[in-house]
Amino acid sequence: MRQPASYLNEAERQRHKNANLLHSVLLLAGMTAIVSLCTWALFGTEGIIWGAIGGALLLLLSPRVSPRVILPMYGARPITRRHIPELVDLAEELSRRAGLPKTPQLYYIPSQILNAFAVGSPEDSSIALTDGMLRAMTVREMAGILAHEISHIRNRDLWVMGLADTMSRLTATMAHVGVFIAFLSLPLAIAGEVRFPWLLILFLWLAPTAGSLLQLALSRTREYEADLDAATLTGDPVGLASALNKLERRQGRIWEDLFMPGRRIPDPSLLRTHPPTEERIKRLLALRPSEPPPQDNLPPVLGIDRRFGPPVRPPRWRFSGPWY
Repeated sequence: MRQPASYLNEAERQRHKNANLLHSVLLLAGMTAIVSLCTWALFGTEGIIWGAIGGALLLLLSPRVSPRVILPMYGARPITRRHIPELVDLAEELSRRAGLPKTPQLYYIPSQILNAFAVGSPEDSSIALTDGMLRAMTVREMAGILAHEISHIRNRDLWVMGLADTMSRLTATMAHVGVFIAFLSLPLAIAGEVRFPWLLILFLWLAPTAGSLLQLALSRTREYEADLDAATLTGDPVGLASALNKLERRQGRIWEDLFMPGRRIPDPSLLRTHPPTEERIKRLLALRPSEPPPQDNLPPVLGIDRRFGPPVRPPRWRFSGPWY
């Protein structure tokens, strides 16, 4: 594997880095402003202070769920060096480059869906990989995927998105309370005994939607940042771009064959948690240098057929809730 960022277009990398940081700050500021306005509308100026204190306490005191509690819901099993040594070596090297205090524990999910996700904090984290993902990707592509998930862990994106989710829930709760109070006051407004703040009610009505859209936009920005940091860790943006292209071509084919064969209806961009794959690939390929880098020394495939079982299972709903 190449040295981190040794062969990247540094000017392009820094430009994307600054843009991602600015977008994240602005989106979090926008969500904070919406929460503050909702609190002010209900409780006045003092309510903003108490709302900030309550939100901070809620976030700090919220229980931290261990990855070992979440992953059994997916039927996950640990991956050790005995199973796939190349994969464990990649995770250890990328974790070292990322400066993580501990290498994330890798887990195997026996499902043919192509998926990978990270859970936990830098001090206690895990990365889950489905059987379909492990069989579909080359080692070079898998290095990009692991680097992407490790970047999420290092950047504490789970905490950031937890913060955004807390603010979104606070916004929705206060907005619903405000609209309910306004509904109870409607007879008095019709009788002319009170002045009805129509603009304020309209704001409270739209605030949860606005907060949710900002939360989705923040999620997309953090995905861009994880892509950028993954390319920095591996020094190989083409590897991750190739993996994303493969995911785009193969993902969703099961559902399309069942319900809409031959058709793909794109989701509205505002309602996506992930950015469009084409844009992610475009940004990654923009990081390529003018001169081609030397070839890496990674093996072509993981060889999971010889080292891991059981056979893949089709996706279906489990009693625990998630599909896998």
